[in-house]
Amino acid sequence: MKSDNALMPPLFTRALRLKVRSEAYAWLNAAAIEVNQVFNYCNETSLKAATRTDLKRKWLTGFDLCSLTAGATEYFDKIGADTIQSVCNEYAQKRKTAKKLKLKWRVSRGAQRSLGWIPFKAASLKRKGRGVRFAGKCIRVFERERLEGVKWQGGEFAEDAVGDWWLCLPVKVEAECSVAPEEEVGIDLGLKTIAVTSDGDRLEAGRWTHRYAEKLASAQRRGHKRQAKRIHRKIARCRADALHKFSRQMVDRYQHIVVGDVSSQKMVKSRMAKSVLDSGWGMLKRFLAYKCEYAARSFEVVDERYSTVTCSHCGALSGPRGVNGLIVRSWECCNCGTLHDRDVNAARNHVIGSRCRTSVRGNELSYSLIPPSNAYRVREARIESARTAA
Repeated sequence: MKSDNALMPPLFTRALRLKVRSEAYAWLNAAAIEVNQVFNYCNETSLKAATRTDLKRKWLTGFDLCSLTAGATEYFDKIGADTIQSVCNEYAQKRKTAKKLKLKWRVSRGAQRSLGWIPFKAASLKRKGRGVRFAGKCIRVFERERLEGVKWQGGEFAEDAVGDWWLCLPVKVEAECSVAPEEEVGIDLGLKTIAVTSDGDRLEAGRWTHRYAEKLASAQRRGHKRQAKRIHRKIARCRADALHKFSRQMVDRYQHIVVGDVSSQKMVKSRMAKSVLDSGWGMLKRFLAYKCEYAARSFEVVDERYSTVTCSHCGALSGPRGVNGLIVRSWECCNCGTLHDRDVNAARNHVIGSRCRTSVRGNELSYSLIPPSNAYRVREARIESARTAA
């Protein structure tokens, strides 16, 4: 008997997102109203069960809610039992994650209307001709050829802010294991330049919000809410497109990617909030994380303290400091005389800092040949100069 000891490529879950044709929007909007009714029933019932004053107080699980909603399909025209059970299980999971007695009510009409959402099980969605069949309704989607040979494990119909509907299916995909042509790279995040690599590559700030600010203000003054939503979606797509291209370039080129742990949540509280949100640091980190996982690369987020003031050549803390030092984009180390670009030097320090981290999970790259003295060495240049003179 022949045995095959070859390792199987790991499987990952990715979301397949297909746009629904507009002819099915009316039916989906009506079905979303029924989903909201089921969700609000679960919300009210769970609240009453959790705040009872007798000994029967309990937190209702998804199974309990499914039992309480059994036979409710006769009161709904669009959704079936599978969708009702999916709503109950999803509600129980969200309430458990939020650790609250109740969640926000889903509003079906008015200015505060909730975006449409219709979950379903895997068996509820079938391929049918040029589209799919769900709850007795044939729904056509764009790019239907992407459904060929795909097995999904449930999913949902989701509405965006503009009013378009999308079919979202989680599917299993195999990782594309390959070796990158270059070993490692560090990435420093900023505002004027969103990302700067240790090799000198840059992703300049697109200023997408500022670019469409006049059109957006004009639409808002004229009361064209739908046009304003389309402009917001255009801005988001331009930002995501630039970050997708940059992250793909990094993943295809490098085996080990290191990024600084700059916090968007803290920077948003400052006067630079608009520029921080427009840069999309969190989105870039998320793109790099899942693309590295899919391509069998290693991705790491390291502490960026002292990365801009530390010389990447000798380790001396001789760089510009303070608020006034932010305008200094290039500086010369007074200890070794090396001329540095501020952002490139910080990106190189990210790589140096990642080399000294001890492997915990066992899947990080090994840098045993690099001595620890090349890492951050906390010493001031003037102290070293004083010792040399002495």
